[in-house]
Amino acid sequence: MTFLDMLRAAERQNGSMLCVGLDPEPAKFPAGMKGDANKIYDFCAAIVDATADLVSSFKPQIAYFAAHRAEGQLERLMEHMRRVAPQVPIILDAKRGDIGSTAEQYAKEAFDRYGADAVTLSPFMGWDSVAPYLKYEGKGAFLLCRTSNPGGDDLQNQRLASVDGQPRVYEHVAALAQGPWNLNGQLGLVVGATYPNEIERVRELAPTVPLLSPGVGAQGGDAVATVKAGWREGASIIVNSSRAVLYASSGEDFAAAARKVAQQTRDTLEAAKAA
Repeated sequence: MTFLDMLRAAERQNGSMLCVGLDPEPAKFPAGMKGDANKIYDFCAAIVDATADLVSSFKPQIAYFAAHRAEGQLERLMEHMRRVAPQVPIILDAKRGDIGSTAEQYAKEAFDRYGADAVTLSPFMGWDSVAPYLKYEGKGAFLLCRTSNPGGDDLQNQRLASVDGQPRVYEHVAALAQGPWNLNGQLGLVVGATYPNEIERVRELAPTVPLLSPGVGAQGGDAVATVKAGWREGASIIVNSSRAVLYASSGEDFAAAARKVAQQTRDTLEAAKAA
């Protein structure tokens, strides 16, 4: 199955648009694990087990593993997810952006080493920084478009004077992902939940590509507004929540608490379709 096939199947099976982001911070782990980077796998695996039937995808953020020399634990976690939730696609949040042979190596890391179904990329070095990932048949690639951080305005919201109509940079990226760059239907776009108006604009420019929207929960993004702006019949939106789910409790009930928050978020997102 391609990434898109897996995503749509998981959406149907779990009745969900929710993506749980796996951003492990040992300092925030519950009692008995707190401060122990060797427990990253155990913590994340427990979250996966508690939420696998509630999500449309998982999104491990590679920096949270690499910072603690825990790439081996990430490999184990990827294997665990494929074993216990083979129906749920995995988006490796790496935000890679480089050209030529270096991009080929990053693609090999994401898809061969870790076995991800999709990866996040920075498109700002152009087409040749994206193309190596699309050589992996059926894999997905999400291009940073209008990100959830305030500093995104510095570049993404600037106008391109040399292009007809003076679109903003993020609008140009959206048009490329919908059109000439999307050779095999593998591309998606990252559009932060903190900017619902921009989500709606991106959806106008890219009516069929999947959108990945981080920022719900701890970053303050509005789940209902995000769905209204980006969800369309036949066009997926993946709404990510990380910290609000992962750290719902600092006690031994952390996995049960994570499940409760994930279920509430999933149900809110689904209800927003009809709102």
